[in-house]
Amino acid sequence: MTPRLGAILLAGGRAARVDGAAKPLFDVGGRTLLATAAQAALDAGARPVTVVAPVLDETLPVTWVREEPPFSGPAAATVAALASWPAVDDPEWTLVLACDLPSADVAVRRLVDDIVLLPSDTDGLCLGDASSRPQWLIGVYRTRALRAAASTLPNAGADASMRGLLDDLAITVVSVPGELTRDVDTWQDLEEARARADAHRPHTEEPS
Repeated sequence: MTPRLGAILLAGGRAARVDGAAKPLFDVGGRTLLATAAQAALDAGARPVTVVAPVLDETLPVTWVREEPPFSGPAAATVAALASWPAVDDPEWTLVLACDLPSADVAVRRLVDDIVLLPSDTDGLCLGDASSRPQWLIGVYRTRALRAAASTLPNAGADASMRGLLDDLAITVVSVPGELTRDVDTWQDLEEARARADAHRPHTEEPS
């Protein structure tokens, strides 16, 4: 039986390396990175799905919240999203996902498949790059543990790091192929992500 899952999608950063552009709205493979992340969470059965950002796409079946103050970091965004959920109806697990991941769908499937294998004393799971460096924003965490950690942060997590939020939790890091954790931070990253998406897209032959 698949555990109950909620999702927090982080989409409200400054994106300084792409001149402040709205990275979640970059189109890769025919849809925005935000839509890819939201659909990945919904396909995994996540409810609720909360995006922490200004409202970027009113068509998505998600809820929207904003950290205070804006741009105060992913830990503050996570705290804000948790605060918007009724604690009496918490999902067992919370997916935390950055919205700049072209392979969010594959990454989420890997996380959801693996959480059922975790021992009961493990607080979460995140993907790691080839060097096993944890990618905290591609992870799934026990909601009760995440809430407990959030409650210890001063100023609702403003300017705290995700590592600071999760540091006292028992989290398993799973190394995966680089494509699953490769995000879009720069214009060159965007070009490369689009090229990979085009290479994987089925091509139909032109009629003769």
